[in-house]
Amino acid sequence: MALLLSSSLHPPSSPLNPKLNSLSTPLPNAVVTKRQLIINTTTSFSIIFGVQQNPVPQCLAQPSNPSKPSVLNIANTKAWFQFYGDGFAIRVPPEFEDIMEPEDFNAGASLYGDKAKPRPFAARFASTDGSEVLSVVIRPTNQLKITFLEAQDITDLGSIKDAAKIFVPGGATLYNARTIKIKEDEGFKTYYFYEFGRDEQHIAIMAAVNGGKAIIAGTTAPQSKWDDDGVKLRSAAISLTVL
Repeated sequence: MALLLSSSLHPPSSPLNPKLNSLSTPLPNAVVTKRQLIINTTTSFSIIFGVQQNPVPQCLAQPSNPSKPSVLNIANTKAWFQFYGDGFAIRVPPEFEDIMEPEDFNAGASLYGDKAKPRPFAARFASTDGSEVLSVVIRPTNQLKITFLEAQDITDLGSIKDAAKIFVPGGATLYNARTIKIKEDEGFKTYYFYEFGRDEQHIAIMAAVNGGKAIIAGTTAPQSKWDDDGVKLRSAAISLTVL
């Protein structure tokens, strides 16, 4: 499978760690459980895709404009376990565990004509200590951008820069933005990749559109963890394949 990378927003070559205030308050004299750590780690990702049901506000922090784009370092993930979900596949880093909750599987069902509740996550995995999380969410594109036509490709949501207003939350520090084209039998499939920092978390997302649905894979970790495991986490997000 061939990957073609191109840069559109000219990310910084050596971004500094963002100095952002965390929204979470440490619990005094208490041991933080793995579940609490997972929740804290995925807060920013959930704010964008796991909670909002209305079209995402059009807001984006202004990225810096260096003269040269940085190299996108990724690892070979062919030896990793490949998880197959509803219309997608993704590689899972070694030692990551499936952390889908029972309510995640039950969501989407309706009883007695009640409106079905959207599933928060289509897939969710975490490191053994819960500090690093890989998630996949699926959302109708008309929840992300108001349009009368059903989006068939992510370019229908706009350019890499325009779509950043959808996928990157306001107040974030944008490190990287790439258009990635993956060769398929009938041509190339376009994906948008964004990497940014928010609330002391480092986040990488890979997004594509198919049949009116946006499939978004994201990895999140504290900035201190990303310094060591960033290549692994970035590679997990980029391994997203729309089936």
